[in-house]
Amino acid sequence: MALTELFLVTIITERILRDDIIKQIKELGATGYTLSDTTGEGSRGVRASDWEGKNVKIEVVVSKEVGDKIIDVVANTYFENYSVITYAFPVNVVRGDKYI
Repeated sequence: MALTELFLVTIITERILRDDIIKQIKELGATGYTLSDTTGEGSRGVRASDWEGKNVKIEVVVSKEVGDKIIDVVANTYFENYSVITYAFPVNVVRGDKYI
């Protein structure tokens, strides 16, 4: 079976940003995403309150070009004022045409 090299972008963020970030990644060319609740501790420490819900992890498989755009938008829009981490790496997927 043929594999296509694409880009997996992972965004871990505060729940309040979930809908905005999903809207943006779709506008930038993502055809879908995976969403998970997540917990953890980072440079900003453990969150003091869970009233707004757990953090979320958004994962999307896209071309490198779309992945770069997503990373730039998330970094420029949210990094300064919110708890957000974004990372990416190449992945080989079956049925790669579904992601482009």
